[in-house]
Amino acid sequence: MTDGNTGNWWRGGVIYQIYPRSFQDTTGDGIGDLPGITRRLTYVAELGVDAIWLSPFFKSPMADMGYDVSDYLDVDPMFGTLDDFRALVDEAHRLGLKVIIDQVLSHTSDQHPWFKESRSSKDNPKADWYVWADAKPDGTAPNNWMSIFGGPGWEWDGTRKQYYMHNFLTSQPDLNFHCEAVQDALLDAVRFWLDLGVDGFRLDTVNYYFCDDKLRDNPPMLEDDDAAGLDAPDVNPYGFQKHIYDKTRPENIGFLQRFRALLDEYDDRSSVGEVGDGARSLKTVAEYTAGNDKLHMCYTFDFLGPDFSPAHIRKCVENFFTVVSDGWVCWAFSNHDVDRHVSRFAKTEAEREPVARLAISILATLRGSICLYQGEELGLPQAELAFEDLRDPYGIRFWPSYKGRDGCRTPMPWSNVPPDAGFSTAEKPWLPVPEAHLALSVFEQAPRPDSVYSHYRATLAFRAEHAALFDGDIEFHDCDSDDVLMFTRSKGKETLLFIFNFADTPQDVPLQMAVDHVKSVDLPGMTGVLNGAEVELGAFDGFCARI
Repeated sequence: MTDGNTGNWWRGGVIYQIYPRSFQDTTGDGIGDLPGITRRLTYVAELGVDAIWLSPFFKSPMADMGYDVSDYLDVDPMFGTLDDFRALVDEAHRLGLKVIIDQVLSHTSDQHPWFKESRSSKDNPKADWYVWADAKPDGTAPNNWMSIFGGPGWEWDGTRKQYYMHNFLTSQPDLNFHCEAVQDALLDAVRFWLDLGVDGFRLDTVNYYFCDDKLRDNPPMLEDDDAAGLDAPDVNPYGFQKHIYDKTRPENIGFLQRFRALLDEYDDRSSVGEVGDGARSLKTVAEYTAGNDKLHMCYTFDFLGPDFSPAHIRKCVENFFTVVSDGWVCWAFSNHDVDRHVSRFAKTEAEREPVARLAISILATLRGSICLYQGEELGLPQAELAFEDLRDPYGIRFWPSYKGRDGCRTPMPWSNVPPDAGFSTAEKPWLPVPEAHLALSVFEQAPRPDSVYSHYRATLAFRAEHAALFDGDIEFHDCDSDDVLMFTRSKGKETLLFIFNFADTPQDVPLQMAVDHVKSVDLPGMTGVLNGAEVELGAFDGFCARI
């Protein structure tokens, strides 16, 4: 955990993402719940993290696994009650953990009372709470906007005889942020959870709040080699457009300032925004985090793709702190929306464990806060699921070219006992536990000092011990080998040198400074050694020294 700088705990803090459906079931229905999370919080605290991030647990028809909210002010019975949430917050705080919850503000479920009222007529009190528009004279949609889940971004409603906008599923209509009453209602919901003691918010699709009030067509996307990450897989025509009118509108700044002003009424609260904006992501993050009056930090999709190389990591980090001069970043290799990173980064099954160790050693030593996704501390690979087991509408829509997000959402393996691995007593959980995950369970790994789990604990403890890793400066150094990443972290009188080998073969790396200025520091799980004027690194190895 961070070193007591409580007011800025988030700046360099470690956040552990929990996907409530898949963490721990206490009722036997095969679905995780809030009491299950509470029961397992000691495990999370012992990892050495500062905060938990809970994916949505609000009332919802669950068309998009809770990212389609029908009541912002209550817990879905599937997960428990408000009292269960209060108990979770109390236990987290007792253990020294902050609680961050997901806020899905850009859209609601079509079952939300707001939408039901809005669609009832063109002149009801909430008629303008969603993005409605007349059809073109030929009956087609108002413009060319696309849904990220496939197909047009408009759905015809026979009651209002108009189209409504949806960036995601047709059952997820977009709220109209141009309507101030909408902003007020959403901020009231945020205040509700602040009053219940939450410490911060992860803002889903934070750049999607506003759309162009003139509903202008998006232009086609021209090839952009500098795009760090895609907003959608390449099987999705969403990527054919340059999304300048359906998201990332300038009016968003004003709402984020209102949001931040609300958070600042409370002590020690934080916010992290999810920015999916293709090649513009860093520019957007810079705008959303500048000036200390909007978001505390953001994350982009830069590390959530297949590229795991020194050049890519260096480029992403350097670009961020060049473009975002006074903002802050939260780095992650995995989350609930992407394939697990050991499957993306490792070329063979045998490489998964050493790659898992290397990845967290790098992530924990970069400048920025970090977010871990449940199960990555076990080195879990992506689950391969049969089509009949899929629950993700995105995967069902694009199968088999894109298999969706269920493969990273399978239940947490607490034990090695099939079929549920200690997650549930149900005959069949909501997603199956892959057989390969049983051997990687907490039960199997926790007692072993050489396990990936133990490596995570040791690495996070190392991070917490060094002030330079909390919010110190970072400087990258050139290397002769494309497989080697070298950088220093500095704060005050402490400067630490890190060298990492991404190759599956040993590397000898010449030092670029006088040897007598270099004092080796034990880097957990890494075996690199200083030999004369060179550092000898094994495959997927690392080295640390104080200089």
